Amino acid sequence: MSAQHLALPRKLAAAGALLLSAATAVALLPTAALAAERDSLSTHAGATTEQERSRIDTYWTPDRMRLAGALVPEITPVPADDNTPDDPNPLPPDTLDPGATWTHGGAVNRSVGRLFFTFSDGYDGSCTATVVDSANRSTVITAAHCLRAVGAPATDATWNHNLYFVPGYRNGTKPLGGFSIRNAATSSRWDADPAGTTSDDVALAGYDTGILVVNPSAAGRRIADVTGSQRIAFTKPAKDEFVHTFGYPKDRLNDPSAKYAGSRMIHCAGPSVPSPKAPLLWGEPCDMSHGASGGPHLARFDTRTGIGTVVGVTTTTDELAGGPAGTLYATRLGDSARHLYDWAQTRKA
Repeated sequence: MSAQHLALPRKLAAAGALLLSAATAVALLPTAALAAERDSLSTHAGATTEQERSRIDTYWTPDRMRLAGALVPEITPVPADDNTPDDPNPLPPDTLDPGATWTHGGAVNRSVGRLFFTFSDGYDGSCTATVVDSANRSTVITAAHCLRAVGAPATDATWNHNLYFVPGYRNGTKPLGGFSIRNAATSSRWDADPAGTTSDDVALAGYDTGILVVNPSAAGRRIADVTGSQRIAFTKPAKDEFVHTFGYPKDRLNDPSAKYAGSRMIHCAGPSVPSPKAPLLWGEPCDMSHGASGGPHLARFDTRTGIGTVVGVTTTTDELAGGPAGTLYATRLGDSARHLYDWAQTRKA
């Protein structure tokens, strides 16, 4: 599902705003125009009043969260819970994992969560996001295409609405509460449409990072004080570096081969390799699908503590980026992501 189709949730909905598809994999000529443009920030105000925060919190009921991303929510059955037993034993280091429910607890089970939103035509979707170390203890990172479509940032319909982050989401519950979003930002590369540029082009060019400033909890606590946080780095990737990936994928519920329902956090792990079509994207073996977008790719992940370093956020699969089948690619965090992060962590929540 293409990021440029965020405004078409009837076609996208099971996508939960994720993975860019081969259907729009065109020659990357527009990326030269993108590279020539000045990279700045485009920002959007979210829930800035107590009334709006309360409305959004009330909007995201357990069943609405469970159904977010359904193609036709009016007739889609509520998906079954994932009751895979928890395992108190840490996962052995460097264990390959193409995709399974994360059962080992740790800090990642608190700092990563499901990001919900409503498209401009009223349909709901979801992605994945992560609380990261920051000066304001209120900064969350995700994918840009989870926040908006390509277009003028001043146009309200360009942005998704009812943004709501549920850390540790599990089977329709909010174990650590839910957090509305005060401010959102992406690279300005998402603003215009030069030479027919699509959101696929922007993502493949390495700009699919979004940043959020999260409102405090109802009790007035900043999110990192509730959930803890993951480290973040803006370093060059290294081939075959072992990386752990987390997300909340959600397959189409009418697909008999569906594996994931968005009920629990899913884990993948393996050596990181560059995309043959987009060298700024790096990926690992993983079968996660729509809804995992924005999820963290963690280097130097300690399976005993559940703490690692966010070096990228999920963008797409091999359908668009090429490479071996069953590869999940991240936008690696570089200078553009650092500008977003620096802006966000100095904002008052």
